[in-house]
Amino acid sequence: MRALITGINGFVGGHLAEHLLGEAGWEIWGLARQAELKLPQLRGHVQVLAADLNDPGAVLAALADTRPDVVFHLAAQSNVPRSFDDPAGTLATNVAAQLNLFQAVLQLRLDPLLVVASSNEVYGHVRPEDLPLNERTPFSPVNPYAVSKAAQDLLAYQYHASHRLRTLRLRLFNHIGPRQSEQFVVSAFAAQIARIEAGAQPPVIRVGNLAAERDFTDVRDIARAYALAARAGQVPNAYNVGAGRCVSVRWLLDTLLSLSSQPISVEPDPARMRPADVPRVVSDSALFRQHTGWQPRIALEDTLADVLEYWRQQVRAAH
Repeated sequence: MRALITGINGFVGGHLAEHLLGEAGWEIWGLARQAELKLPQLRGHVQVLAADLNDPGAVLAALADTRPDVVFHLAAQSNVPRSFDDPAGTLATNVAAQLNLFQAVLQLRLDPLLVVASSNEVYGHVRPEDLPLNERTPFSPVNPYAVSKAAQDLLAYQYHASHRLRTLRLRLFNHIGPRQSEQFVVSAFAAQIARIEAGAQPPVIRVGNLAAERDFTDVRDIARAYALAARAGQVPNAYNVGAGRCVSVRWLLDTLLSLSSQPISVEPDPARMRPADVPRVVSDSALFRQHTGWQPRIALEDTLADVLEYWRQQVRAAH
């Protein structure tokens, strides 16, 4: 099967490509802004094309060249704080890119399975009695990123209903792991700890809201979920994908701090607080598990240790 991964140089895209390389039967292509793969381990194994997904002509040409059996559409502006700084750019980037992709599929008369990365952020503010969240939970987005993901989710369903495109929507809950940007909470903590250990930062970690509780899964389990969705997902379903249990951001920080021998203090940073935040999130992924057999395999403590070790290596390499 020929797979096309948009955003292959992104956090999840790289892990998905690595996972598919370990499975039999996949020929992997990627789309990126430049025709160069960031991960050395993918070079020579993955073919990459340069295309700006906001350029309809470039998207059309890329799909004409690849003619994929499966498209994993991961490319997006995925940072919530940045979406508050640039709401117009977030909406334009995320929605227009997917629209161009769908239109190119129609124009070329292709019939790939289109696996779209949606997000639990579409559910927004929910009452404690509404937890865990299932696919019937109404959308109540509270940030521009969430609005863009809700639009992508609905667009995927609409193009199935109106044009019979074979679309699946994965409403992914928080996922973390090695190589994630420092713009995200676990990497932000781990990078600061690694710099403190190396003497490159005073022994203070600056934090946002530590009380928030989220449903975290290792990105390598999420990559496996994408592959299972492509093989066993039922069109045109939306699927929640998450571990089904939540932990607080404070627990994540305390666990990371316990892995360091350095005494480190913690200070609040108003710049890291979101204008709107949801207190507690936990997923009900029963439908996805029923259809695909997926279960998370990697313990959260192991994920955190891997993230910290990744940042230790990054800091060593930089000094």
